[in-house]
Amino acid sequence: MSSSKSGYHHGDLARALEDAAMQLLERMPAADISLREVARAANVSHNAPYHHFSDRLGLLKAIAERSMAELLAAVTAAVDGARTPRAALIDAGAAYIRFAVEHPHAFDAVYDPTVCVPGAPTATMAPLIDALERVLAEGAASVGLDAATDPLSLWSLIHGLGTLAAAGHFALDDALVAHEAAVDRLLASVG
Repeated sequence: MSSSKSGYHHGDLARALEDAAMQLLERMPAADISLREVARAANVSHNAPYHHFSDRLGLLKAIAERSMAELLAAVTAAVDGARTPRAALIDAGAAYIRFAVEHPHAFDAVYDPTVCVPGAPTATMAPLIDALERVLAEGAASVGLDAATDPLSLWSLIHGLGTLAAAGHFALDDALVAHEAAVDRLLASVG
């Protein structure tokens, strides 16, 4: 370990490494983060990460899992704070889109198919994905969008808007307005 007085000396090394990786993720894509760079950011020896991550992919999976937990927390908080089912659906989508725009590298890490393999998520990621799907499905059903394909349609809408806004194709405010307008059109077709 580092001999620096300000360096990491005790406690939860795995958590310290993940925290350092998450801080790096705010500035750079996950694909650019190395175990050596995480060690440097955590102020530990360059070999320390190997005590907790077998390789770089193990680190990237941990980053993706923490990012998904943050995304899920944002969406769930938006739903919990809403006054009506319609507002819950709008606010959930808005939280998702905002997360994509405000944390683009974390958002990309969640959906990187080399890290979170479609159909084969990690044991930690699987329940997070299930919970997000459940929140969206319950939100859709609560406003009468209860066809089997409605949750997937809503998720695709908000994911696409978030991805495009995060990439700079249009502003966050435009994405939020488009999301609300699309949900209102869907609700008009139900009523």
